[in-house]
Amino acid sequence: MITLADVKHNPAIESFMKQGDTHLEAIGFTEHGNRHAGLVSNISRNILIRLGYDQRLAELAAIAGFLHDIGNVVTRHDHGQTGALIVTNILAQMGMDYSEIAIVMGAIGNHEEEYGEPVSDVSAAVILADKSDVHRSRVRNRDIATFDIHDRVNYAVVHSFLNVDDATRDITLNLTIDNEICPVMEYFEIFLIRMVMCRRAASFLKAVFRIEINGAKIL
Repeated sequence: MITLADVKHNPAIESFMKQGDTHLEAIGFTEHGNRHAGLVSNISRNILIRLGYDQRLAELAAIAGFLHDIGNVVTRHDHGQTGALIVTNILAQMGMDYSEIAIVMGAIGNHEEEYGEPVSDVSAAVILADKSDVHRSRVRNRDIATFDIHDRVNYAVVHSFLNVDDATRDITLNLTIDNEICPVMEYFEIFLIRMVMCRRAASFLKAVFRIEINGAKIL
């Protein structure tokens, strides 16, 4: 069976992901490279493991989480759908079973809030993992005076962690936000749709999505 380690060592995947992040850097987007891909991969896997899903499904979540932004090598617009098509041939050439490729495709193609839906357990895990990665380490622009709202909100988040409680099936995004950089309201101003998507994804997993910011329960 194809594993995450196999995917990471595929030269086409490595090249496409690196160039995709370069494209986003050129248009001023936050980091979408190996850091983000690795983190989303790990969180996607952990969500399913903590909620009692089998190891192979968790491995597929890790693979989909790692590959979810590969479509940026073509264009940022509809990159989820583009990415799903890109990985199809690569994973098939690597020998992955088509039934598993279909799951990975669906997760990649549905991870963006503009058109995505939690269509499987793997898809739901990738949505939660991707949308919870808000942190100052993703901001590439170091000139605070020129920050747009996305830079400002990400830079204000000094700590983020997605906690999965297997007993209560609560999935809680814990954030620490520096209010001197950005008020909490600005977080919801740009990420409200993503949080709604996370709530739907958690519900698909028969769990509840919650948010805690600076120690206060917001949702």
